[in-house]
Amino acid sequence: MTTGQVGPAAGTDGVALKIGIIASRFNPEITESLLSGSLRTLSEQGVRRDAIWVFRTPGAFEIPGLAKQVWRRHHFDALICLGAVIRGETPHFHYICTEVSRGIGQLSLELGVPVLFGILTTDSLAQAQARSGEKVNKGAEAAMAAIEMARTYQKISLPSG
Repeated sequence: MTTGQVGPAAGTDGVALKIGIIASRFNPEITESLLSGSLRTLSEQGVRRDAIWVFRTPGAFEIPGLAKQVWRRHHFDALICLGAVIRGETPHFHYICTEVSRGIGQLSLELGVPVLFGILTTDSLAQAQARSGEKVNKGAEAAMAAIEMARTYQKISLPSG
């Protein structure tokens, strides 16, 4: 039995991948920047624009449900989930973060494709802005991870020779 590296060596080239993005409309200043970062990165890595489908939800809570329906109908190579949940004065933040995290994690196990968690969960708007800007953009990072993981899934599904 041989073992080899499965990771970056599996490829970060997005050519011929079909990617679904589920993006929340809530906190639009942040989510639009995350989406722009994702789209820019996917394009830079060779994913064709017509192979990237963007779906919108009202808020982060709805992301896992829509992600599941989107995958059932379109069978993407990877799904990228983008949103921003910023702590407020009530426990609402904890409920939303917990359920969105649980839902996305469950989907990644259930669907058999990479489901990337690009949901910012921050204590303040300033923290969210710092993670969705030009220098640091968690949407761009999620896109790179989506490509890498899609290639890794493809590599491990090939028959060994």
